[in-house]
Amino acid sequence: MTTIIATLHPSTASRAAGLLGTALLGVLLIAGVGFASMPAVHDATHDVRHTLSFPCH
Repeated sequence: MTTIIATLHPSTASRAAGLLGTALLGVLLIAGVGFASMPAVHDATHDVRHTLSFPCH
């Protein structure tokens, strides 16, 4: 019986696509919460938005 060990390394394009997707999702979440009109959402994320220099008022 022979055991074959295969190691998969993600390609540079695959890593770049993952990074871009993650950054885009983060920007959309910050913008979506920043422009949300619900007070509970605003209050829960208020300090984080100001830390990131995102205006909310």
